[in-house]
Amino acid sequence: MIYSLTGRVALTTPEICVIECGGVGYACKTTLYTIEQLQGCETATVYTMLTVREDSVDLFGFATQEELDCFKLLTSVSGVGSKFALAILSSLTPDKVALAIASEDSAAFTKVKGVGNKIAQRIVMELKDKISKEYAYFTQKSGVDLKAVSNTSSNAADAIAALVTLGYTQSEAASVLSSLDGSLPADELIRQALRALSSKRFQKGAD
Repeated sequence: MIYSLTGRVALTTPEICVIECGGVGYACKTTLYTIEQLQGCETATVYTMLTVREDSVDLFGFATQEELDCFKLLTSVSGVGSKFALAILSSLTPDKVALAIASEDSAAFTKVKGVGNKIAQRIVMELKDKISKEYAYFTQKSGVDLKAVSNTSSNAADAIAALVTLGYTQSEAASVLSSLDGSLPADELIRQALRALSSKRFQKGAD
């Protein structure tokens, strides 16, 4: 098994990167995120997965181990092949994928071209328990507690519904509410969440 490749970045396109090692160029199917990370690099390391079928041999390469793990996780879902997984990871980072699954935000996946409601709901249904128990490291950088998101109280669930009605995504709402006291009344949770969300958007706009 090829665990990773380190070498000269010989070529990048919107769909593949070619890493040259020892005079051999390895073409890896990849995501837009990885392509962006490789832009301007003379050498790089990509973490790989090789699939062998009767009619094809494909090598996939990613800029981070987390992205590779998320790719493997997505392709473990029935009906989600490599094409869908690459499309999803070209639109959502691994931490956002994990948050969308934990918060049951299937709409986040339907925004990806080609991903319909049935596949999006299947991703959430098949991976919700697994993502919160085994893959919480996807959100280490963002600081979101996936277990807290997936175990929201009834008050927090009501607050999420209200925030979605106000125009926030389910993932945004769940992320903020995971840091609040779920025992608070729903109206208080909404007030605190709105303050936090407004502050985040203000800071983003200032940047």
